[in-house]
Formats: sequence, structure tokens, C-alpha cells
Amino acid sequence: MSGSSSAGASYGSKDQIARLLALVPYLHTHGEVRLAEAARMLGVTERQLTKDLKVLWMCGLPGGMPDDLIDIDMDALEEPGGDRIIRIDNADYLARPLKLTPTEATALIVALRALRESATDETREVVDRALGKLEQAAAEAVPLVHPGAAPDAELARLELTLANAIRAGRQVRISYHVPTRDEESVRVVDPHGLSRAHEAVYLDAWCHSAEAPRWFRVDRIAHAVVLDTPVTSEPPARDLDADLLGGLLGGAAIHATLDLAPEALWITEYYPVDTVRAGADGHVEADLRVADARWLVRLALRASPHVRILAPTDITALYQATLRSTAARYAEAE
Repeated sequence: MSGSSSAGASYGSKDQIARLLALVPYLHTHGEVRLAEAARMLGVTERQLTKDLKVLWMCGLPGGMPDDLIDIDMDALEEPGGDRIIRIDNADYLARPLKLTPTEATALIVALRALRESATDETREVVDRALGKLEQAAAEAVPLVHPGAAPDAELARLELTLANAIRAGRQVRISYHVPTRDEESVRVVDPHGLSRAHEAVYLDAWCHSAEAPRWFRVDRIAHAVVLDTPVTSEPPARDLDADLLGGLLGGAAIHATLDLAPEALWITEYYPVDTVRAGADGHVEADLRVADARWLVRLALRASPHVRILAPTDITALYQATLRSTAARYAEAE
């Protein structure tokens, strides 16, 4: 099968999906299209486009029954004597306005924000236009996430709430879990931006309780209510990665060293650590910074007996005393 070709054409699965996304509306708009013309439009060979159409042949509405799938006249493309014209049928629903469920819309918004961070200026303009329309439509939908939705959908809903507050320049009252003190606090913040680092999303905001700029991990925000009061602070010029590495999230930090058995290695994955050194028998030594000695002791107790606090020595003594006290209480209870 002959046909035009593009020297730079790529035939991976990701490229195929991109071609299909462009091909479907093109075919629906133009009706019957010659195979050679469509191949030139997409910059691939006719052979490759025929393979793409065989994939499209298996797409359609949920259900997977013959009446649900897009119908393509493959005989016209492959059989000798065929007119090599692409004809699709049973795809009238492609002309309907796209309707997303609240969860689908929220997931798409989060994905577009992630794309925006690494996009070029030209692409960022397109993404911003799409985000504006999606977020406006999603904000008008009630509820945004159906009851019983998965936690990731709830997190996406929270991110959307914060993004809308940032765009509107409104203050937000948040309930925030402070891991260094193992407590939840309620505070009013001026939201200025959302950034992603180390597989987490952070809210850059001015905290009126601390009277200072703070980074808040969004997955640690239990509740967020957008207030009618406008923000009163200017966006600070800060870098998330630099702040995280500099240990500025918790103020004055205590430098601690833990000995972790294999059963407690989850600590290095769940909490930010500075350095990790391999030890014997699968153990590691982890250096981390915390703002409260009591929180570190409680963390070690949770993972006991697979954790030892090596430094600083005063926290080591506090941990050992707490262990003895806890053991004594269990002995009295028996």
C-alpha cells in the first residue's frame, strides 16, 4: 500500500492517540475523505493511517456492543478495487456538546494545571483559555464532586476551590494538619499560588496567624472556605524547591538522626528527609528536621521497636523515658 510519508513521523502509541483525537473531528466535519488526503493532513503513511482506523473501529460508546461502536468501511480501504475513501458511521454523538461529569471535569482541570507548568508560552495560552472555561463551568456545577467520590477527586475539588480563590483574590479559611506538632489548626490565609514539588501540591499563601508567608501542603488541608474578604498581602517572590530544601516550612528546626529498621523505611517516603545512609542488616540512618521534639517522639513510638532516635541526645533521653513509662502502664493494666 503506497502513500505519503513524513520523515519525522512517529508511530508510538502516544502519537497514535494524538492522531485519532485529531482525525475524529476532522472526519466528522468533512464527511467522506480520501485516505491519501487524510494521511497527508496527519503526516503519516496510508498504511499507518489504516492501522489507526482499525483502532478507531473498536471505539465508541460504553457497552462495547456492535451498535455502540464507530463503524468504518474498511473494505473500501483494504480490498482490491476499493475507492480508498474513509467513511465513518454510527458516530452522530460526536456532534453533541461534550458533557463531563463533575469528577471528570475536576480531574481534567488538575491535569491541565500540571501540563501548564512545563508548557511553552504558546501552549500555556491555549491551556489557560481551556482552564478558564472549564473552571467557570465547574464552579457553577453543584455538587462538583459526587458524594462518595474517591479521595483523589476530593483533593482535586479542594485544589479547584483554592484556584478559584486565587483568581478572585479572596481570603480562605483553612483547617490544616501540622505534622510537626501532630495537630490541626484553623487559620485565615491570603492564597497566592499553587505549586507542585515532590509529588505533592503546595499552596503559597500569607498566613495571618503566623503573620508570615507559608507553604501549605494541599493534601493536609481538611477544609477550605473561600471568604468574601479580599487578600491584603502581595504575592511573595519565593521558590518552592528552595524553601523545602531550606527547611523553612516549620520555622526553627531541630536536626535529628534516626536509625530505621526495614519495617520503618516508610518514614523516609512519607516525611521529607535531608539524607539517608545505608547501615547494616537493611537498616538506614535518616537525617531530618522537625519543629517539635514531642512530635518526633510520637513518630518514633508509632514505629517502635523499629526506630531509634540517635540524635539529639536530649530527645533520645525523652524517647527512652516515654518508652519506659508506656511499658509500665501496660504492665499495670495487665
